[in-house]
Amino acid sequence: MADPTLDDDAMQRFPVPDYDDLPADLRERIADETERAGFTPNVFSAFAYKPSHFRAFFDYHDALVEDTALDREEVEMIVVAVSGVNHCYYCNVAHGALLRIYSGNPKLADQLVANYRQADVTDAQLVMLDVAVKLTERPTEVTERDLEDLRAAGYSEAEIWDVASVTAFFNLSNRMAMFADMRPNDEFHAMAREERE
Repeated sequence: MADPTLDDDAMQRFPVPDYDDLPADLRERIADETERAGFTPNVFSAFAYKPSHFRAFFDYHDALVEDTALDREEVEMIVVAVSGVNHCYYCNVAHGALLRIYSGNPKLADQLVANYRQADVTDAQLVMLDVAVKLTERPTEVTERDLEDLRAAGYSEAEIWDVASVTAFFNLSNRMAMFADMRPNDEFHAMAREERE
């Protein structure tokens, strides 16, 4: 098991706290994540700067990925497409790795970051991504027509809610990562680069 350590370089603009100085619940959550991943993702190191925000951030994150009507692959597709148009280095790399894991496709994350409209996705997924990107870039232009397009593409009301929730949350995440200059762990760059059999 990897020991939990908070990388001093996890973010460039704020100090990263010492693991041993954190409240017990944060230490436990970070230790669990470190054991699962084999390293401590830098987003945990960064958000530990403010424990109350760490708790709220990861509670909502967990709700989004554990209580969703969308496939986990689609959740990560939204994250990567939104992070791509926002130019969020941390989320492009970290969630790109997760998308490679969940999709088994080593090219998809790179396609979505570069130009989600040229990615190898289904027609329904393209509608989903169009709405997510519109909500990201031009939220005042979102109308009932966008929801109708999602319904016509086969998305349920619960899935439509989740498209918006994931999009909104990761716009927050992108902006905090960019503001604090969070850096992705080196491990993320290499993860799941080979196509699954």
